[in-house]
Amino acid sequence: MSDEVTTVAVEPLLRLEGITKTFGGVTALSDVTLDIRPGEVHALLGENGAGKSTLVNIAGGILQPSMGRILYDGKEVPHLTPSHASALGIAVVHQHPALLPDLTVEENLRVALPALFDDGTRTGSKARELLSVVGATCHPKDRVGALDLAERHLIELAKAFAVKPALLILDEPTAPLGPDATERLFALVREAAARGTAVVYITHRLAEVREIADVVTVLRDGRLRGTFAVDRITDAQLLSLIVGRDFASTFPPKRAAIADESTETALSVEALSGPRFSNVSFSMARGEIVGLFGIVGNGQSEILRALAGIGPSRGTVVINGERCSARRRRQLCAFIPPDRKAEGVFNGLSVRENVTLAALGRIESRGLVSRRQEREALLEVMSVLAIRAPSTDAPIEALSGGNQQKAVFARALLAKPAMLVADEPTQGVDVGARAEIYQLLRQLADEGVLVVVASSDAKEIEGLCDTVMVISRGSVIDVLRGDDVTEERIVTSALRATGHAATSSARGRASGATRLRRFLEGDYAPVFVLSLAIVVLGAVVFGRNHRFLEPFNLTSLLMSLAALGFIAAGQTAVLMTGGIDLSVGPLAGFVVVVGSFFLTEGFSVGSVILGFVLMVVAAAGTGLVNGGLIRGARFTPVAATLGTYIALQGLGFLLRSSPGGYIASSITGPIKHTVGAVPVVFIVLLVLTIVMELALRGSRLGMVLRGVGSDIESTRRLGVRVGATVVSAYVFGSLLVLLGGVVLLAQLGVGDASQGVGYTLSSISAVVLGGTSLLGGRGTFVGSLLGAALIVEMLNSTVFLNLSQTWQYLFQGLVILVAAAVYSQARRRV
Repeated sequence: MSDEVTTVAVEPLLRLEGITKTFGGVTALSDVTLDIRPGEVHALLGENGAGKSTLVNIAGGILQPSMGRILYDGKEVPHLTPSHASALGIAVVHQHPALLPDLTVEENLRVALPALFDDGTRTGSKARELLSVVGATCHPKDRVGALDLAERHLIELAKAFAVKPALLILDEPTAPLGPDATERLFALVREAAARGTAVVYITHRLAEVREIADVVTVLRDGRLRGTFAVDRITDAQLLSLIVGRDFASTFPPKRAAIADESTETALSVEALSGPRFSNVSFSMARGEIVGLFGIVGNGQSEILRALAGIGPSRGTVVINGERCSARRRRQLCAFIPPDRKAEGVFNGLSVRENVTLAALGRIESRGLVSRRQEREALLEVMSVLAIRAPSTDAPIEALSGGNQQKAVFARALLAKPAMLVADEPTQGVDVGARAEIYQLLRQLADEGVLVVVASSDAKEIEGLCDTVMVISRGSVIDVLRGDDVTEERIVTSALRATGHAATSSARGRASGATRLRRFLEGDYAPVFVLSLAIVVLGAVVFGRNHRFLEPFNLTSLLMSLAALGFIAAGQTAVLMTGGIDLSVGPLAGFVVVVGSFFLTEGFSVGSVILGFVLMVVAAAGTGLVNGGLIRGARFTPVAATLGTYIALQGLGFLLRSSPGGYIASSITGPIKHTVGAVPVVFIVLLVLTIVMELALRGSRLGMVLRGVGSDIESTRRLGVRVGATVVSAYVFGSLLVLLGGVVLLAQLGVGDASQGVGYTLSSISAVVLGGTSLLGGRGTFVGSLLGAALIVEMLNSTVFLNLSQTWQYLFQGLVILVAAAVYSQARRRV
């Protein structure tokens, strides 16, 4: 084209030169050269799978190019990493936000922007200041995982604008945002460009390119198709470059005069109400597409989830003449969620498994999946939706975001639903695929499937829907049909009804989670429950036997608690990263065995010192081996630590096949020393637990530890050295187990390799009782200590209540099951 940009006077801030990127045998980018200049908004367009996100990840240091050079400010950067990119002044807002769901909003900001929180300013005030820039209304103490997609994107934007970057890369930033938030973002982008910031803006919406960009580059099939001045190329030309063919119309023609053809009501909804919406009533005829529109956060998503039977609701829903309960609606409906990463795709499964999961009942033969039927159904639906995948057995994560969205639609098609409910159906989808999805939705409606959609794009609602319900504050405030379904009428109706009041309401909902709600969402609710349980159990046992609280028994209890408490703390440190350490029990026993050779009567001071040094080396070495196997050799945590479990247990019995090597009283005495009835080692455990808890909550190191367990990929994008963090956690955990082993050594007074084994299950039980998630990212050291206390108290109580050892295990197992169920349900409901 004659209008292609060839020379520009301003030197590029970033130059990606001859970039090629391959994944296995698949070429994602081929010889792409791109110049990004200061003060310029450079739009990047292309179909899903064209290579846009791959190019962004290379520019942000997340991926390394297979070939080509990266030049920043005229200098070559041979190996760009996320932390290096951040230091250069590059900020990336990813299509899927690099946020840690188990951390609060404030903690996420502190992990991503440590320099901004080191000035002594109160962290809560600083967080509010950063959030206000982008119009985010969530509370700094809200847990990110509890926020909706739009709020999470605003936090990601707040992180980027906070550092005032020299280069700002925005990947689909408006996909989940409403009109107000989008307009605010555009104003911020214009201000940044006016200050000289270079901006890369990736979008699938041509109207946004016209409004915000100066220059546009088109990628197709991993190759550069051209770079143009925005005011010198038409939309038709851009569409032709993007899809490789002439493009006629985005939206299929609507079905005319539905009411004249049939007055039969296919869907009737009466007084449907839920936590964030009320008294929603409407009906639709067969062949219609009904759309919901409103400012983000006004209840549209909740209404759709209730219609599909997967959200809490009350009211009447009649589908094809059948009054349907929520359970029946789940059977009849296919639901397309707005956040495909969280709810749409099953990571770890292949494309084939993701797509056919909803149709297993139709493709099985004699209880087994028929590969022939599966392949036929799969290829047909993938062909209809033009899903691009290396193969049907490729992991779903290998697909681009848009092709993942198509896979979600494919699964819905194979389910053959009576009703399709789609929340933001084209979010993150390119213009060509968007038209295909519109055509698919219209075809389904023509075939008799009831189609209800919600979208924050008024133009999409106008072009697709026959009837539009405008939602404000959870209520239907306007219904538009026929010629009244225009972008202007839709937006005007939403804004006039909502105005400032709705914005305040949304703000209240976003940030007004009560303190009680935040407490229940948080990690300290189990601490309260456990404290109450310990007091109640103690009172019951004391009521039955007063000797329970005698000094001798208290000392014995607290010594046992000290041993288990240290080991449980070590388990907690590892679990925070999403791992697990099965070797803690044998390690504690092995420490005792090593000590039994050097800490006996008659040995010199040098021998005692050597013994303790060897114990430290054994513990630290075990942690290094575990961490190295997991991060270096890519073992699963269970496999790696099970291997060290067996090895340590075998070494222990090899050194001490039977109990022997009595520990000197000069060693055990100081360890068992008490202040009143309280052992000194318990006081040490208590102080150390408080220090670790404060570090876990207040230091960036503690937040990073939890962040790795919360979302390892997002943590890596933030520039965190994930491998070093995980290995450090295993080493630190093993050193805490060493302290527990020293206490156990004093209790036993003899080398016995068999005595530590039981601590593996007991430590896991303690952390589960304390509320620490086995999936990582959540928990407290205080909770684990109290969990250990409850276990020790239960075991001790059975003696005073004259119960057999069988009851010890029954009580322990029952309490763990109840605690796990209560914690998971409480967190799910809030």
